[in-house]
Amino acid sequence: MSAAFGSDGLWPNVATLAWEAGALACVIAGGWLLAMPRRYGPASRPLGIALALTAVWALSGAFNGLHDPATTMLDCVRNLAWLFALYRLFSIDGRHTSMAPIRPILLAVAFVEVLKIGGVMALLRTAPGAVEPVGFHTFVSLGLLVSIGGLVLAHNLYGGASAQARLLLRWPALALALLWGFDLTYYVIAYLSGSSPVVLDGLRGAMGLVFAGLVVLGARDDSVQIRFRPSHAATFQSLSLLLIGGYLVVLVAIAQWLAFSGTDFSAQMQIGFVAVVMLAGLAVLPSRRLRGWLRVSLTKHLFAHRFDYRAEWLRFTRTIGQAGGDAASLEERAIRALADITESPAGLLLTRGEDGLFELAARWQWPTADVPSVALDAETVGAFEQTAFVADIDALRNGGSMPERCPPLPDWLMAEPRAWSAVPLLHFDRLVGLVVLARPAYTRALDWEDFDLLRVAGRQLASYLAESKGQEALAEASRFDDFHRRIAFVMHDIKNLASQLSLLARNAELHSENPDFRADMLLTLRNSADKLNALLARLSRYGSMSVQSLAPVRVDEIAARVVQQFAGIHPVLLIESEGCEVSGEPESLEQVILHLVQNAVDASAADSEVMLRVTCDNLNGGIEIVDSGYGMSAEFIRNRLFKPFDSTKSGGFGIGAYEARELVRAMGGRLEVESREGLGSRFAIHLPLASSAALRKSLEHAGKKVA
Repeated sequence: MSAAFGSDGLWPNVATLAWEAGALACVIAGGWLLAMPRRYGPASRPLGIALALTAVWALSGAFNGLHDPATTMLDCVRNLAWLFALYRLFSIDGRHTSMAPIRPILLAVAFVEVLKIGGVMALLRTAPGAVEPVGFHTFVSLGLLVSIGGLVLAHNLYGGASAQARLLLRWPALALALLWGFDLTYYVIAYLSGSSPVVLDGLRGAMGLVFAGLVVLGARDDSVQIRFRPSHAATFQSLSLLLIGGYLVVLVAIAQWLAFSGTDFSAQMQIGFVAVVMLAGLAVLPSRRLRGWLRVSLTKHLFAHRFDYRAEWLRFTRTIGQAGGDAASLEERAIRALADITESPAGLLLTRGEDGLFELAARWQWPTADVPSVALDAETVGAFEQTAFVADIDALRNGGSMPERCPPLPDWLMAEPRAWSAVPLLHFDRLVGLVVLARPAYTRALDWEDFDLLRVAGRQLASYLAESKGQEALAEASRFDDFHRRIAFVMHDIKNLASQLSLLARNAELHSENPDFRADMLLTLRNSADKLNALLARLSRYGSMSVQSLAPVRVDEIAARVVQQFAGIHPVLLIESEGCEVSGEPESLEQVILHLVQNAVDASAADSEVMLRVTCDNLNGGIEIVDSGYGMSAEFIRNRLFKPFDSTKSGGFGIGAYEARELVRAMGGRLEVESREGLGSRFAIHLPLASSAALRKSLEHAGKKVA
């Protein structure tokens, strides 16, 4: 018995047990189907008979050997039984009456099996026991034809069925596909190697376990509810393994052909072929574009939906929920969470600034994008809020048919070559942000599924960003509360000094002639003055952040006065000074410019110049303070520069920049800042001209009236 599967050893015994196990499984499954012919209807009895004949074939293979003439005859009979069972399966949904295209294939496959039976009988008459050595290639070729024809029939059985019939036919169709698919692999390897593969000989009978299990599983009452839904990741990995296996098969086939060619250069040709294939693989497989194309193509043809929504949502939540010292900021994580959905390599996040205008809040792996200080105008923001439209920027550039409700995108975004899509982040129908995604390695057209998923993910991100803003506002209110408590201590110190001075004044009326009293009085006055001067030095730069009244102010004159105050202290130059009259308050404007110049001086080297420029256009007057000092990072400007009580100076209150910005806003203007670490900073104050302030005020008043 061990000789049936090769040389002596452990494997022949394992192979025999595998064949016997397959036979036992087919006997049980066939008997169960014959006893309970309900599920498969008219196909139940043929399936039971096919399983019974498969069991007889497996027993013959276990005891007589796979290549024994009796086993070969039973193999042909088994295939004929499965072909008849397949024909009866077509009758489950009535297709047996309209099988004109399929019936010739079925008859042809059956005819090939009959030829195999006739060939075995002819060989037994001429040379009994010589089936394998004499007719090996003939039987292998006929087996290949039967396997290919059987796979075509199994595909038509399932592919042509109705949606309801597929729920029942999928299990027997899968069993038939595995039956003839395994045989196809077996015969291909046998044909290429010129002999029967010993390992597959042993496993061929064990496949009866799989056939029987699938047929019985489909006959269960609850088989319709069973779903096999592999994830996208599992499918891609499985297909990768299949591609690797196919590559190895092709490699073996070509190597065998080169060896069979018998030329003097066969060895060199094999080495050259392997080298070329390896170089091609190293050149192609690392390509992100190729991987993107493969993923898109497989998703398009294998799945009903492009995305595995469960996996996408878990990844989205994991990206947003990252925490710790090494984690990126929430803004960068928000960009990445959306970019992962479309496999975009980079992105930008635009959010509302303190003045309500949209500006760049964060960039992820996109350092070259040139974003202006005001990134979105009011018209674009309003359009996104009304439509919640996910913009396909490539389609807009190419002049494709876009809906009328598509918002008008700014020129800088249309001019950015990597910009691919713009996703609005809406929170209670208010635009809190806009994510611009860069074009992926493999570019594809966005469809409805992309738009729906990006729109939903954008709303979720908007809630995260809004919650973060709310927490920052609460933290800022808490800092203000702390500041008020600190001021209470300052007031307490001032009150103590005032009490000392009041007491000193009353005692002076009584003891002014006493020399010792006069000495103590001078010492007390000196100490009180020192305390007041120290306190004033800390508080002198931080005054009221409200403006009492606005009036025409000459900006060039105020700038000149500030420059004069730094004469002999630090090189501060007024390099351009246009006569410009804005609407503002002289003391507040001078305080703002003085503070910004002082900060520029503090951030610059002793001999580094600080330059002021006063300009004027048709609507606004501008004051620029430029230095070439240490500079600031984008993160510092975004998160710390204008945060009260966050100071980088020892003993500072940390409200100077905040106060300057609020004073400029109170005068109807805005404060802009640009900076690069190691290069310097530029602060720009924009205030309305005095000549246009009245017109602007009347327009605002009219707008409020209409509203």
